[in-house]
Amino acid sequence: MKLEHKALWALRQLNLDMETASTSRVTELHELEEFRFHAFENARWYKESMKMMHDKHILDRSFKYGDFVLLYNSRLRLFLGKLKSRWLGPFRVVQVFSSGAVKIESEDGTNKFKVNGQRLKYYLGMVEEKGEKVVISLEEPQYVSEVQ
Repeated sequence: MKLEHKALWALRQLNLDMETASTSRVTELHELEEFRFHAFENARWYKESMKMMHDKHILDRSFKYGDFVLLYNSRLRLFLGKLKSRWLGPFRVVQVFSSGAVKIESEDGTNKFKVNGQRLKYYLGMVEEKGEKVVISLEEPQYVSEVQ
């Protein structure tokens, strides 16, 4: 008889009464919903900030006829040499398509081909100036020795 009495008492302690159990359950559900809401807000904020950081580094490249560009060599990425450049060129832009594709030709005009505009970047090479060149000759510096 004593075991049954102890078991009943333990069962009453666990269940408490129905009203208290139901209010605590509702409170726990509200806390869980609030936790989910905060997690969703934090994920949304993180995605927005990552998108802003990513978009900040995107360059607007609108090529036009006659621009000089460099072409990215994607095959070199697989077999990269230590000092090999990944960019080929310079090439001259011949035509720009609305889809983002660009038709380019080599400097001598022999090869023409169409590439994705995302594989190109502007060529900022040295412009050959026609004119006189100034030559400055440097002399060895003269050192003054200290005599003590």
